[in-house]
Amino acid sequence: MNEISTPRPNNLDAFWMPYTANRAFKGAPRMLARAEGMSYFTNDNREVIDGTAGLWCCNAGHGRREIVEAIQHQAGVMDFAPTFQLGHPIAFQAAAKVAEHTPEGLDRIFFTNSGSEAADTALKIALAYQRARGQSQRVRLIGRERGYHGVGFGGISVGGIGPNRKQFGAQLPYVDHLPHTHLPQQNAFSRGQPEHGAHLADALDNLVALHGDTIAAVIVEPLAGSTGVLVPPAGYLQRLRELCDKHGILLIFDEVITGFGRLGTFFGSERVGVAPDIMTMAKGLTNAAVPMGAVAVHDKIFRAIVDEAPAGIELFHGYTYSGHPLAAAAAVATIDLYVRDELPARAKAMEGYFEDGAHSLKDLPNVIDIRNYGLVCGIELQGRAGKPTDRAVRIFHRCFDAGVLIRTTGDIIALSPPLIVEKHHIDRIYGTIADAIRAEAA
Repeated sequence: MNEISTPRPNNLDAFWMPYTANRAFKGAPRMLARAEGMSYFTNDNREVIDGTAGLWCCNAGHGRREIVEAIQHQAGVMDFAPTFQLGHPIAFQAAAKVAEHTPEGLDRIFFTNSGSEAADTALKIALAYQRARGQSQRVRLIGRERGYHGVGFGGISVGGIGPNRKQFGAQLPYVDHLPHTHLPQQNAFSRGQPEHGAHLADALDNLVALHGDTIAAVIVEPLAGSTGVLVPPAGYLQRLRELCDKHGILLIFDEVITGFGRLGTFFGSERVGVAPDIMTMAKGLTNAAVPMGAVAVHDKIFRAIVDEAPAGIELFHGYTYSGHPLAAAAAVATIDLYVRDELPARAKAMEGYFEDGAHSLKDLPNVIDIRNYGLVCGIELQGRAGKPTDRAVRIFHRCFDAGVLIRTTGDIIALSPPLIVEKHHIDRIYGTIADAIRAEAA
């Protein structure tokens, strides 16, 4: 066990923390020192059960020996090699390993370093494909309200979360948005996919009527996570697939959160029964041990871009660390671990108990909705008048201090525990949340 000393106050100054109220945090820091299995541990060795798989990413739990040893071994063999005009075996092995589990036909894998980069890469590939097939007028990208596709300029342009956009002025041109699928009046406290809302996909017909044949791609999350767990209405994604086919538009699924077992299948597309043309992934790809993202692309798209291009570079896009050896080794070991331990199936078997625990909170003060699908749950709270997010943030602090890590977005509690979660962990997570909700009832 590694001993990690408590940082002195001046050691907190240099790190500008992401998506954090820096002034508030550095005035009262809550620090994590190590992790193992289902738990983090603080500097004073206090256990904090991980109700969020880190940040939707440690699907196999923390400190998995197989992944650690794969990274250590690869570092000793070769720490880095470029993938511009050169190759190294582990990158090709990782791509083949990913392709074993993607939807049929999506067997061309482009590696990135994060979900944000994967989203921007997917958008660029969509545009390149339309140009390659003689549809150069198709330059428009369609996202969705309340969607999250990372923090690159492409991702925030097609994304639909206001605070992620408003500080930065102009974004990509030629972008429009579908309406979100959240219908609380009809679907509050749904278990799994809600009944109402498939018709919202028909808004794509309206966008085609407005923009004509200029739309290259639609990008959506099978389940919107960062905006507060918005579960797709039954039939919605099927209808969106039909309309994209009808209008010659590519369908991109952002599976950064829903990939690698979170919904009880390797990818969310399998769970919802809809195959996209392009799919992004990250987070669970390496169990977050080394940063890595990827884009799975249908063979028809790859061939249109690569086979029809003049001799030389076919796609002018890439990253220094695309297919990084340590990340690739982590991906191979992680996917092997998911398969060996049958973690997607395990998540599916556990989701009923997880769902019942979530809905046991229904009658608590200020709980106005509960949404769940697979091992994901959103608990929406009535915000305090004039103090948006205050109630949820205070509940987050109470839960952490009581030994449970949750995530909040707005006034919504989001849960996504590692897929190794046991029933007693679920009981502890929901029991701690219940106590915190009651304590913040006023």
